[in-house]
Amino acid sequence: MLFFTQCFGAVLDLIHLRFQHYKAKRVFSAAGQLVCVVNPTHSLKYAPTRCAVTQTSTEQGGLPPCHHHEAVHDPQLVPCTCPLFSCPWEGHLEVVVSHLRQTHRINILQGAEIVFLATDMHLPAPTDWIIMHSCLGHQFLLVLRKQEKYKGHPQFFATMMLIGTQTQADNFTYRLELNRNQRRLKWEATPRSVLECVDSVISDGDCLVLNTSLAQLFADNGSLAIGIAITTSKVHNSEAEI
Repeated sequence: MLFFTQCFGAVLDLIHLRFQHYKAKRVFSAAGQLVCVVNPTHSLKYAPTRCAVTQTSTEQGGLPPCHHHEAVHDPQLVPCTCPLFSCPWEGHLEVVVSHLRQTHRINILQGAEIVFLATDMHLPAPTDWIIMHSCLGHQFLLVLRKQEKYKGHPQFFATMMLIGTQTQADNFTYRLELNRNQRRLKWEATPRSVLECVDSVISDGDCLVLNTSLAQLFADNGSLAIGIAITTSKVHNSEAEI
C-alpha cells in the first residue's frame, strides 16, 4: 500500500505538471513565445540572507562575504551565484553557467522572449523559482523569490541578473511583464551582475516587488506567468552607431 501510495502521488504530480504546461502553451502559443514551467524550490539556507550567512562564516574563519569579492584570495575567482544553497564552490566567471547547470540542475532556455511560468505560488516562504536565460550571446539568471521581508507579510521579488560583470550588464535592459484579466504590469531595468548577491538586490528593492494580493490578481490556479524580454540598451546602441 505504501508503494502504491507513493507511485500514485508521483503520477498525480506528473499529471499536474503536464496540465500546467499544456495550459501555458495554449495561452501563449498565439504569441509564439517559449514557455518554461518552473517548479518551486525551498532554500536550504536558514538565515535571512545569503550575505548574512557568509558574513557569519567569515567571523568564524570561513568564506568571505559574497559582496566583498576583493577579499577572495584569487581576484579572478568568484563564489557560487546560486541563491538556493550556501555552496563553497569558487571558480572563474566563464564556468559559472556550467556549475549552475551541472551541480544545481538549473535549466537554461534560449530566445529573445520567453514566458516564465512559476507553479505552486501558495507555498510558504522562503521559496525560490530559478532559471537561466540565454539571449544576445549572454546568459542571464532569473530569480523569483517568495520571502517575508516583514514577519507575517510574504512578498514576491523578481529580478534578472547577468552572468558577467556589471560593465557588461549595463549594455542590456530587461523587461518583466504580467498580463491577465485585462490587467498589465511591467518592470523594466538594467540587470545587475551575479557578482552581487541576489539578497542585496532584494533588500535594495531594485526589482519587481509584488505583495500577495497583487500577485493573486495575475495568478491562474496557483501559477504566475511572467513574460521576459531582453534587449540591448539605448546607450549601447548609440555608442555602437558612433
